[in-house]
Amino acid sequence: MQFSSKLIEEAVNSFASLPGIGKKTALRLVLHLVQRPVEDSVGFAQAIARMRENILHCTTCGNLSDQHVCSICRDPRRDQSLICVVESIRDVMAIEDTRQYRGLYHVLGGVIAPIEGIGPADLNIDSLIGRARHPDTQEIIMAISPTIEGDTTIFYITRLLEDVDITVSNIARGVSFGGELEYADEVTLGRSIVARTRL
Repeated sequence: MQFSSKLIEEAVNSFASLPGIGKKTALRLVLHLVQRPVEDSVGFAQAIARMRENILHCTTCGNLSDQHVCSICRDPRRDQSLICVVESIRDVMAIEDTRQYRGLYHVLGGVIAPIEGIGPADLNIDSLIGRARHPDTQEIIMAISPTIEGDTTIFYITRLLEDVDITVSNIARGVSFGGELEYADEVTLGRSIVARTRL
């Protein structure tokens, strides 16, 4: 791809480094920004810079937040007795979109995957065990993608919780084995949460 401007080329390469964006899409985005008023492009760049500089991880659940504790954990209307364990922040968003769940979350930051060098110590598991021991907690819902790595992670966490007097449940398998939660449709995912099974 030939560029008449080094600045355009640098911008295209930056956009193309994002997941799911190829060079042609990146060029279309850059040309769109060039044709917009300067203040629009500056505002766009400033929004990204502010987000990157100021975004925090919730100290309670690991979700993204503007404050040290996210809006879900701070919300007194949420059911404090339920903690839904997910792999990623995208899974929180997917479950929230179903409007079927009103408890709290815990973001692991991945799953146990020895082949990729990811062990239990690399995940947000210790703080989950601490939260599970809190007297308000009655149930831990494992909403982890139904893969070999996901099932391994569920098994590992369930073993750690054996001496804790709480219910540990798994979302119903309306989500196909080997699939990822973020790609499940809202109805299927919502029903999986509602029809969860005890482990």
